[in-house]
Amino acid sequence: MKKLLAETADRAARYIAGLAERRVVPSAADVARLETLGGPLPPLPSDPSEVLALLDEMGSPATVATAGGRYFGFVTGGSLPAALAANWLTGAWDQNAGMQVMSPVAAKLEEVVLEWMVDVLGLPSGSGAGFVTGTTMANFSALAAARTALLQRAGWDVEEDGLFGAPKIHVVVGDEVHVSVLKALSLLGLGRSRVTRIPVDDQGRMRLDALPPLDDQTLVCVQAGNVNTGAFDPAGAITARAHDAGSWVHVDGAFGLWAAVSPLYAPLLAGAGAADSWAIDCHKWLNVPYDSGVAVVRRPEYLRDAMTLSAAYLATSERREPCHYAPEASRRARGVELWAAMRSLGRSGLREMIERNCRQAKVFAERLHKAGFAILNNVVLNQVLVSFGSAADTRRVITAIQNDGTCWCGGTQWQGHTAMRISVSSWATTDRDVERSVAAMIQIAMRESPKPA
Repeated sequence: MKKLLAETADRAARYIAGLAERRVVPSAADVARLETLGGPLPPLPSDPSEVLALLDEMGSPATVATAGGRYFGFVTGGSLPAALAANWLTGAWDQNAGMQVMSPVAAKLEEVVLEWMVDVLGLPSGSGAGFVTGTTMANFSALAAARTALLQRAGWDVEEDGLFGAPKIHVVVGDEVHVSVLKALSLLGLGRSRVTRIPVDDQGRMRLDALPPLDDQTLVCVQAGNVNTGAFDPAGAITARAHDAGSWVHVDGAFGLWAAVSPLYAPLLAGAGAADSWAIDCHKWLNVPYDSGVAVVRRPEYLRDAMTLSAAYLATSERREPCHYAPEASRRARGVELWAAMRSLGRSGLREMIERNCRQAKVFAERLHKAGFAILNNVVLNQVLVSFGSAADTRRVITAIQNDGTCWCGGTQWQGHTAMRISVSSWATTDRDVERSVAAMIQIAMRESPKPA
């Protein structure tokens, strides 16, 4: 085992060291070689070292280099060194984080991380949290708590009696609501199409003047960090109006909530801390390994009511039992790498990482604009939308940039425009990565779309 783990560390270190110069996306030949990993299951056991070698030699070249500094797609972070190391150690520990008795260290680190996270993100002290797979399940868990709370007010126990015959919950979202919120609503039986969609402005922010009448059976979902523009809904004003009516306010803050660690960007979140629940993605801007998200709820009892499980054989304690705050019972100890990431960065490191990525996003926007291409959004955070001319031109440039391999950005549709989206979210992105990437973008765009927008 010791020799195998040492060999694994060597191979992983070589992989990481090679990220600076390799293509961001694998070549077609590298992808084709993945076929060697298939075929019939061998009839006899294989030597673990040989298994590892095959996995590395065939698998590593076919990865997308999201751990490096030149991947700018899907708001994807990398893995901080301390978080990656903690992830490996957690794998060796092989802890089930479901209950205190199963892993005291996993349970304790969740408590520590929750305390730190609530503090640095400006959320209410005493909030409860579930540690989940990502934003989709964070939204699901927080919205389940909202469903529980709203139906309890109406005298309905949804956990025992389900939704058949239950009082109606009104759901209000912005027209730029993220698909993860809609998926969570569908999983909760609240429906994707039964929501009231509010018109948004030219940056994707909910228009306060378009809010419908609210009441104590209304759930309002606001966004902190639009996935295209980085813009923030006016959370403070919406929350004040919603709470006057007795409504529940949920904040989808997948990556945008991390702006709170910087005095430069925290004003974008004005009033978001007054909401009732929040969804946070940690494999995005906190840069921990996949998968990791956190659902935070102001009043922990609603999250516990929505998620609790009980059975005679479960040896629960008087302390916080993780299984009562998340959908899963058995699950990996995600809090370990969260603790390592936050402990290694500290307040100043968190702030520096967020501010550096935002500064780098502005560099992309400035260089591309200076080259003659249209920047479609106000670059308020880490997201940049760029058009290279017509829809066909833009799609052609995006494909060429992806095939080039210097960096990777995806395409999107934004308020009638076809655009390339640049998401700067990785601790590993250096200024050199940005300069190298934007130079390649401009060169390719000039070749593919010789008449800039």
